[in-house]
Amino acid sequence: MLDNDPEKKKLMRDVVIDQIYNAATTDRNIVFISADFGAQSLDKFRNELPDQFIHAGISEQNMVDLSSGLAISGKQVFLYAMAPFITARCYEQIKCSLSAMNLPVTLIGVGVGLGYDHSTLTHFTPEDIACMRALNGIEILSPSDQKSAEVIAANAVTNPAFRYLRLERNAHDQIYNDEFINCLDTGFYEISRGDRVAIVSYGALLHKVIEARDDLKKAGLEVGVIDLYRVKRINVHKLFEHLSSYKSLLTVEEHILDGGFGGAILEALADNGLQMKVRRLGLSDGFTVVNGDRDQLHKFYGVDTGDIISAVMELEKN
Repeated sequence: MLDNDPEKKKLMRDVVIDQIYNAATTDRNIVFISADFGAQSLDKFRNELPDQFIHAGISEQNMVDLSSGLAISGKQVFLYAMAPFITARCYEQIKCSLSAMNLPVTLIGVGVGLGYDHSTLTHFTPEDIACMRALNGIEILSPSDQKSAEVIAANAVTNPAFRYLRLERNAHDQIYNDEFINCLDTGFYEISRGDRVAIVSYGALLHKVIEARDDLKKAGLEVGVIDLYRVKRINVHKLFEHLSSYKSLLTVEEHILDGGFGGAILEALADNGLQMKVRRLGLSDGFTVVNGDRDQLHKFYGVDTGDIISAVMELEKN
């Protein structure tokens, strides 16, 4: 059993920053740039490695341009800010200063999806995957618990690349132990095997998917669950090996359906000739902006555990 004692849970941001800090203590070329943001792990970085930490303030666009110059000079740069501000606010700078030259800068966005629930649309990122996966050469990763975040961060340190790392703001139950290391190159992990329906998800909603799977199992239905944590550069052929035995596929995302996670999977299906029934759950175009906690928002937008169960039941009938 995994130890999910709330007192022992670490935030993804702290796990990731600690991995970068540990590497930076022996590699002076590692530079961490943060927007106007506070965290205990950042304080350690700032105080103990002041020559490798830059507090850029609320200036994400300048932060990206600064990172490009540092990267060209041979530095390995990590940029850190709230997810909507490290993506949409400085999209042109990322496109022109990083993507155009394929610079090995890692963008770290915290509070993805509906993570900043009560802050509403200014702090939501219902479009970041659609925006970022349109950038040439980028890798997009979205861990679902602290262990997967730790492994992904360690890999980012040892394998510099142009990538976007999407982090959850709040702590979640642990899904993985050390087995996640074995799927790092694959880009996804099959959490459970099912009969007719497979559910593919990532991040916060993967936890709702696992809840739905457990409830469905009590009703006599075995569904497959796949964590597709590498959202861009999908390992198409390997993924299709896992999907080929299923009749139907359900994708679940905390993102607008247009251009999102489910759309990326549909494109891959169409491009590679795998035919199966697909249902997507996510935010629909024209969604209403409302205030509420994350669970309330999941219910409002139709991506909660009950909605997942209903979608599976519909696929099972057809």
